Amino acid sequence: MSHRETMLPALPAPPEALRRFTASRLIGNIALGIWLAASVGIFLFVVESWSVEKLTKYGPSFISGLGVTLTLVSISVVLGGILSLPLAYARMTKNKALSWIAYIYVYFFRGTPLITQLFLVYYGFGSFRPYLEAVGLWTLFRDAWFCALLTFTLNTAAYQAEILRGAIQSVPRGQHEGAAALGLPKRIAFFKIILPQAMIVALRPYGNEIILMIKGSAIVAIVTVFDLMGETRRAFSRTYDFQMYLWAAVLYLIMVEILRNLWAWIEDRLTRHLKR
Repeated sequence: MSHRETMLPALPAPPEALRRFTASRLIGNIALGIWLAASVGIFLFVVESWSVEKLTKYGPSFISGLGVTLTLVSISVVLGGILSLPLAYARMTKNKALSWIAYIYVYFFRGTPLITQLFLVYYGFGSFRPYLEAVGLWTLFRDAWFCALLTFTLNTAAYQAEILRGAIQSVPRGQHEGAAALGLPKRIAFFKIILPQAMIVALRPYGNEIILMIKGSAIVAIVTVFDLMGETRRAFSRTYDFQMYLWAAVLYLIMVEILRNLWAWIEDRLTRHLKR
């Protein structure tokens, strides 16, 4: 008798466990059904009331507002990134005065709403107009676009500083010791060894921060900056057609999706040496 003939026959697979229909599943299914029905209804409404005339008339304004949004966010993120370097250093330094100043700055801008900060800059600096005119800065602060840029830069600098600080502190201590063993000056070791490794860790949080800035930029419409949301509000005030807000939502979704895929590609490229 062969070994194969002495083996026991395979047992049948156990029956699937019956999933109980709980109250949470019922509520989830109802919510999903409502969401799907609403989505289909909105889609059918848009298709039925689609107006080529409105698209032709207001489309260029939407593209112009999109350009303002991208410009505002791009410049503020770059300037905020530059400002975040000394902020992160001040947060990690042993100098208590610098550390506390940086802590208060980060605590304020991360702990208060962005719209409050925008109002403080836009309306608050207007209270000091005589002093700003005396030093020649009123030309800048009377411009709503500049006030929005300054607010966004200061806000994102606080978030980027915390992202960078956490990333730098996540680099293993052995990297610092290895650089010191090679006799590298601290400045060169930081920019050539520590910071590149920290940036890989910080890459995904940076992407999230940019996405939040894109979505948060819509508040500048309140202070008469005609970004994407500003143009949307102006178009709606003339047509009273809520499709205008649907167009804006689609454009925001496109921006976020492009950035998300771009960031995923960059992350894959920079971390390809870590994959096996």
